[in-house]
Amino acid sequence: MAGNSIDRRWSLQGMTALVTGGTSGIGLAVVEEFAGLGATVHTCSFNESQLNECLRHWESKGFQVTGSFCDLTSRTQREELMATVSSLFHGNVETLKPNLCFPSQTCVRQGKLINNVGTGLVKPAIEFTADDFSFMTSTNVESGFHLSQLAQPLLKNSGAGSIVFMSSVAGVVSLDVGALYGLTKGALIQLTKNLACEWAKDNIRVNAVALWFVKTELTKPIFEDNKSLEAINSRTPMGRIGEPKEVSSVVAFLCMPAASYITGQTVCVDGGLTVNGFAFP
Repeated sequence: MAGNSIDRRWSLQGMTALVTGGTSGIGLAVVEEFAGLGATVHTCSFNESQLNECLRHWESKGFQVTGSFCDLTSRTQREELMATVSSLFHGNVETLKPNLCFPSQTCVRQGKLINNVGTGLVKPAIEFTADDFSFMTSTNVESGFHLSQLAQPLLKNSGAGSIVFMSSVAGVVSLDVGALYGLTKGALIQLTKNLACEWAKDNIRVNAVALWFVKTELTKPIFEDNKSLEAINSRTPMGRIGEPKEVSSVVAFLCMPAASYITGQTVCVDGGLTVNGFAFP
């Protein structure tokens, strides 16, 4: 009996999860991490052909994963996504059973929401336009906030809900990746703190993961430039970039019963970048 109790603390078995942007990069790693640990997962993507390809792959691996097309910059489509998730995982918001887990930039039974979708735009601060500001804040902040609002009743009904925001070390320290990107990622960290305190009474935990450079298709061009890679590695105490699975494992832990007393925190998965000060040559 004791062994089974310990296993349940380190498992997502029987849970359900919504992972946004789960067909590539870190989102893909999160979907496969959750499914591999026993969760039933729903994900969404703006790339329908990529989504269908991933669904076939996951089916062949025996994963319980469903998916839907969604443009998360659209408020209407976010509402439609949550209605789909609610229907898939036992009814509407009022009657949801306690077995929904959302990981994106949501998770229920315990419910989990992972707010994984995000975008970046690098240019000098003075060159950002009103359209740039609207697009970046809508994609990186508004979508996660709105999905969390929509998921709150489901997570509350689940009895032990959890939300994880995908932030960045650019929201913690100054990086040469665009002021607007850092602004949006810092906003997610503050949102994490506020929702964690406001929704603690509903037994919903809210945490964030702040990332440094991770090896994905999106960042591949940076790492193919030897000068850029050398600069990144030299500033990172561990001397290398991260792997998607090194992120997805942290996200999974934050959604496990083993992390039941952790909320309002930002975990920097960065090889030590944010604690690296000055060293004499």
